[in-house]
Amino acid sequence: MALDDYKRKRNFTSTPEPPGDQEAARRVRTGKPRFFCVQKHMASHLHYDLRLEHDGVLMSWAVPKGPSLDPSVKRLAMQVEDHPIEYGRFEGVIPDGYGAGIVMLWDRGTWAPLDDDVDRGLAKGDLKFTLDGYKLKGSWVLVRTRGYGAQRGTDGRSWLLIKHRDDWSGDLDITEFAPLSVKTGQDFHEILAEDTPAIWLSGRSSPGGATGAILRETIQKAAALKHERAAEAPPPRVRARAKAAKAKAAPKTAAKKRPSASPRGRK
Repeated sequence: MALDDYKRKRNFTSTPEPPGDQEAARRVRTGKPRFFCVQKHMASHLHYDLRLEHDGVLMSWAVPKGPSLDPSVKRLAMQVEDHPIEYGRFEGVIPDGYGAGIVMLWDRGTWAPLDDDVDRGLAKGDLKFTLDGYKLKGSWVLVRTRGYGAQRGTDGRSWLLIKHRDDWSGDLDITEFAPLSVKTGQDFHEILAEDTPAIWLSGRSSPGGATGAILRETIQKAAALKHERAAEAPPPRVRARAKAAKAKAAPKTAAKKRPSASPRGRK
């Protein structure tokens, strides 16, 4: 099944990611517009995951530099394992194991293939489609680079993501212009601050290079944000007293009278 690779790579007792059910998703999603999302993922390398709904799963490509609105720019897109439909709502921290890192829901919406036979487009290595998201819109194409994939031992997983020239194309760097989550409006450090920064590095070494520097800065910002929130929150005793005072001040409801014993029961 399409989700076998996805499930094989994960331990669902330790990851917050959904296990997914392809057959159930097929039944629920039949006749509905196709969903798409882009998740910004700070793992061993910062990258963007493009996910297109098809046949009960999300077909997925990792785009290292993110989508470009410039038709002259061809972005490498490495095809990875299919993901469950539910994954398209996921935003948070994967504490350990495969894909450990911080996941941001960077864009979402609907997509439509320009050729109804998606499987034929995938087989040809030429998938043309339109996106209607918050940030990404208009006509696009995914083109398989057969020679490059074969040489690098990627079994044809190497594709190029290219924007077609239309009203939604241009030289604006959309990843810089709109860097935040469409789900919460948060950046990485704010997403991380919802949990504990320590879990991200649990059992793993910190990535080096530019991503490592971004990670260290993100953890520092998250820790500072958590400290700021803790400083603004009243101490536990104050919260307890406020709660007790509120309960005491609340109007008491009149106690219901117990019904008198039935005369039939008296002697």
